[in-house]
Amino acid sequence: MIKLTILGTTGALPNASHLPSCFGVKYRGTYLFDACEGVQRQMMKYKISYGSIEFIFISHLHADHWLGLPGLIQSINLNGRKKELKIFGPKGIKELIEKLLSIKWLKPAFEIKVKEIKSGKFFENELFECRAFEVEHGCPALGAVFEEKEKIKFDEKKAKKLGIRGKLFREIEKKGKIKIGGKIIALEEIAKKVKGKKIVYSGDTQKCRSLTENAENADVLICDSSFVEKDKELAEEKMHCTAKDAGEMAKKAKVKKLILTHFSNRYADRKIILREAKEIFKNTELAEEGKEILL
Repeated sequence: MIKLTILGTTGALPNASHLPSCFGVKYRGTYLFDACEGVQRQMMKYKISYGSIEFIFISHLHADHWLGLPGLIQSINLNGRKKELKIFGPKGIKELIEKLLSIKWLKPAFEIKVKEIKSGKFFENELFECRAFEVEHGCPALGAVFEEKEKIKFDEKKAKKLGIRGKLFREIEKKGKIKIGGKIIALEEIAKKVKGKKIVYSGDTQKCRSLTENAENADVLICDSSFVEKDKELAEEKMHCTAKDAGEMAKKAKVKKLILTHFSNRYADRKIILREAKEIFKNTELAEEGKEILL
């Protein structure tokens, strides 16, 4: 099961109740998308082991999306991490990390491998793959797709009727067929392939085609919703989305659930943001620190 946990929800400025936007995905390891200031405290608070982080994806180099890195690296180091940590991000991320690690007290005992990415697949294991895509934010900025690979779903009632139990499930999945009592049973007789879950993160962006295309049929779209339509001119100036923009993209991409995030502090009551998006796309929620989504 994939567990997505929201760690921060505001735009560039934290406030007394909220930190800048970021989230973690736990799926046999932890994968961090952006690193807000104080991210390691958020991870502890919401029971995500920062020692289990496999990679950190930085969407762009505006400070609110990476300021948590120095503290997080130090905390991981003090906890005795030995294995390599991967960091992915747009052009400029290597220089940033090199400058951070040039500070003597911050350089960890473990290796940090930094890779600059533009678009396409940047990580893959046996469970899922991650792809980046360019978005429009006035600086090199990326969105990300976290997509689970196809899975085998067994018809257990039918399988057991044919004598398949315990370790035989693993055997038939591996070999594609199995012989029981002189009869050969093919995998497709008792199982079917099902599409894996898909999470899409917009990063910071204005409404753009690349986001809509990459979000197609996503189970969850986590989308920049910094402003509402009455502040549309400001949204365009800052190259962010309005809640209406997010709703329109979610609807066009036929996503299952829309999570709004990166809220401007000008909206003391965030319900105005939610209402605007829900008028267009019903299955919309506000990001909230600590909110968990299971897939």
